[in-house]
Amino acid sequence: MDKRHKAGTPELVIYTQVLCGYCAAARKLLRSKGINFTEINVTMNADRRREMIVRSGRRTVPQIFINDRHIGGYDDMAELDRRDELNALLGTN
Repeated sequence: MDKRHKAGTPELVIYTQVLCGYCAAARKLLRSKGINFTEINVTMNADRRREMIVRSGRRTVPQIFINDRHIGGYDDMAELDRRDELNALLGTN
């Protein structure tokens, strides 16, 4: 679990699992922007997987939340980035 969230920045949570290319891509995009996030690996954790499904309504990973707002998966986040809307949500330039 990556717990690099700093005070004063949006809280970002990403649910992931091992051997997930989209999870790796999401982490790479966030790190390229210098964004701190909490990663919750649901691979062998049924309780956390249920939590993810309840919060997101989806069963696939990754599932990404910014300040408790469900962003969606990697494709959704990448689309926000392409439309120049992700930085505003993240509080970056």
